Amino acid sequence: MLYTIPDYYKEFRCIAGDCEDTCCAGWQIVVDPKSLARYRKVKGSFAGKLRRSVDWKNGTFHQTKGRRCAFLNQENLCDLYAALGKQSLCRTCRLYPRHVEEFENVREITLSLSCPEAARLILAKKEPVRFLNYEKDGEEEYEDFDPLMYSALVRTREVMLRILQDRTKSIPVRGALVLGMAHDLQVRLEKGMLFSYEEILERYQKSSAEAFINKKTEDWKQDTGRRFADAQMLFANLYDLEILREEWKTVLDESAYILYGKGEAQYRKLKERFEIWRKEQLPELDVMKEQILVYFIFTYLCGVVYDGNVYAKAKMAVICTFLICELLAARWYKNEETLEFGDIVEVVYQFSREIEHSDPNLERMERSIFPLEIRRSTS
Repeated sequence: MLYTIPDYYKEFRCIAGDCEDTCCAGWQIVVDPKSLARYRKVKGSFAGKLRRSVDWKNGTFHQTKGRRCAFLNQENLCDLYAALGKQSLCRTCRLYPRHVEEFENVREITLSLSCPEAARLILAKKEPVRFLNYEKDGEEEYEDFDPLMYSALVRTREVMLRILQDRTKSIPVRGALVLGMAHDLQVRLEKGMLFSYEEILERYQKSSAEAFINKKTEDWKQDTGRRFADAQMLFANLYDLEILREEWKTVLDESAYILYGKGEAQYRKLKERFEIWRKEQLPELDVMKEQILVYFIFTYLCGVVYDGNVYAKAKMAVICTFLICELLAARWYKNEETLEFGDIVEVVYQFSREIEHSDPNLERMERSIFPLEIRRSTS
């Protein structure tokens, strides 16, 4: 079995009760069958609380006020862990914030941006992320798994990550190159022509592709009316999603009013001031944007082998990064035109928590329309 992890993976350490948030509230914790079977056999003083705290019919933990796990105490620590030890945790709690994607004889493990400590680790990284491979005994076979498509996706992801980590290019150009590549690959995939995918990868690594994308992104940037309308439309998608925590609705309402509530002219002025401030006071924000894009592409792109939606996965990565940047601009304005690293971490992990911990939300984000036309071919 081949395992792949990002180079920062082993640096992660859970800070438990010292965390500013908790991973045990705001979403339903699904309990695996093996853990449920173990819980049924528990005896002693903790057995009663354990049985009352499990929804045996649905295979989840019950929740208290604020959608907090029934085992989460006032110190934001786990009573189950305290009473029965680490080995008592269900698979969900044992793994989080590790995110696992599984393919035939391949297991890819990343850290979820929805965890504040993981977000801190990822966003603080200055160097381009490297992905490390190692082998462990064991093999798994999947029915209806297409190894040829998977190998093409792995190769495509390698090229996309190389583009996203090319710091000679601006972030908008890097994102648009990945989108254009994904669009043209989607067309080939739907026509049954994926065998020629290398042609598209080569095309989007040429200087002519970069020049084409540069012009498209610059035209969009100069059309301030369109930029405002597009940003407002993309942000509106967030209101169509399932809200996991009530405070997120407040964040959306405040940000939408700050950014779009006073019209195009105010939006343009705010974004211009934010960009000037960012270049002077927070130039490393571009590196953080890169890390976010790399995170989404690495985590989700190869899942195309199961659903065939390569363009949807690339769109989601770019749209999510764009919306995070919009939320950061709103937070900067709210903070009297300043932004600390802690603010960035909070915005990112809150956004990730709302999007990535709801399958319907992930699906809706994949279906979002990206307004900037970036394709270079239709074949």
